[in-house]
Amino acid sequence: MTSNQTVSNVTLGASSDAFAHHPGYRRMFAENRLTIGIFLPLRFYQGDMRVLEGQTALVKDIDERGFSSVWVRDVPLYDPSFGDAGQVFDPFTYLAYLAAHTSRTSLATGSAIFSLRHPIDLAKAATTIDQLSGGRLVLGIASGDRPVEFPAYGLELSNRGERFAESVHYFRQLLAEKTPAIRSPLGEITQAEFLPKAPFGRIPLLVTGSSRQTPEWVAQHADGWLTYPQATHHSEGPKRLAQNIKRWRDALPDGGFRPHVTNEWIELTEDPNFPRTPLNGGFTLKTGRKGLIDLLGEWQQAGVNHAALGMQFATRPPAEIIQELAEEVLPLFPSLEGPAPSAIKW
Repeated sequence: MTSNQTVSNVTLGASSDAFAHHPGYRRMFAENRLTIGIFLPLRFYQGDMRVLEGQTALVKDIDERGFSSVWVRDVPLYDPSFGDAGQVFDPFTYLAYLAAHTSRTSLATGSAIFSLRHPIDLAKAATTIDQLSGGRLVLGIASGDRPVEFPAYGLELSNRGERFAESVHYFRQLLAEKTPAIRSPLGEITQAEFLPKAPFGRIPLLVTGSSRQTPEWVAQHADGWLTYPQATHHSEGPKRLAQNIKRWRDALPDGGFRPHVTNEWIELTEDPNFPRTPLNGGFTLKTGRKGLIDLLGEWQQAGVNHAALGMQFATRPPAEIIQELAEEVLPLFPSLEGPAPSAIKW
């Protein structure tokens, strides 16, 4: 954060009290509870957009079956060396589309790259979706990890950490009840008002990893924390994750509850007893549902509040996996009721 910025309550991270009426947040997060969401895409893109055909119907099924969230990634440019194009669609445009096809599930980004776009554009897209969805948007945010994207935007890769912090500060000022005068290296506002505002005052910002910030910055400024899960095929991984979560929560300035989120790509087998087995160098977990239930329980014990499960690398049809998760796993880790989304019909 630069010296010309003044830290205010509106630009700091907030505990769960600040989101008591936010439907998206309350659908996903409560202390000592773990809920389950689904990461998109449901099938891996390999050059043919038809792989996403029918995905909207499955997302509607995810919503109707009671999963707490659906997640989309932010991948502006496809870098073949990464081998992953995300869900291909722009995350904000796609979430607006999905908002019209769902009624209760939270809509989450994992993660929006705050260092690439201007905070006015980020805030305009985010508050629009939050309004259109009745307050269901939750933003995982990050500083970016794909070097090819930064020169394409005319930005220095080496400055992404500083730009990320500036963008978070600017974004939160825009969402204030009355837009303050903003003086930032990213721009200045002196006599203009930002619209629309978020329907419930704030939009939760979950910082991903360190996002090239210090642990103290993350503790002070994040509304929640999204991290990789450590190893998932044995219990030592969740134990290490628990230590990381505890260190972060011990550093929170007010001692209030803030959620932790993690994710895993799964290959859910038809054999419910298939042991937890790492694939693709540990990037994917092959397991039966009993092993998955054990992992989720270990995560909950570790202090994880939400698990985003992806199936894009799975061999079984996604409809089968969604059905099994809904019938056999979701009842053990149910979504939270919380307040209903606002009923305004745009």
